Amino acid sequence: MVVGVLHIEVHLPRAQSLKDKRSVVKSLKDQIRGRFNVAVAEVEANDLWQRATIGVSAVGGDRTYVEGLLHEVAEWIRATHLVYVIQMKEESILV
Repeated sequence: MVVGVLHIEVHLPRAQSLKDKRSVVKSLKDQIRGRFNVAVAEVEANDLWQRATIGVSAVGGDRTYVEGLLHEVAEWIRATHLVYVIQMKEESILV
């Protein structure tokens, strides 16, 4: 079994309040879940208006599949105009 984790730090330039931020982050998480069938959560920077850290995880039997899926998620996030990517880290662990 392979567990893949994607750690994404993003900037939300249009957020003027925590309410604005939560709306954008919720939309982003829902779209990622629906499109890629992975687990998604906001994991850090909960009290900052224009910054969020999102964790994405996927589990599979094949390392190539899991890494490819997380790569697709990363490319989709980069292509969306909801957020600007500050930093991304990807890991896959054989369990």
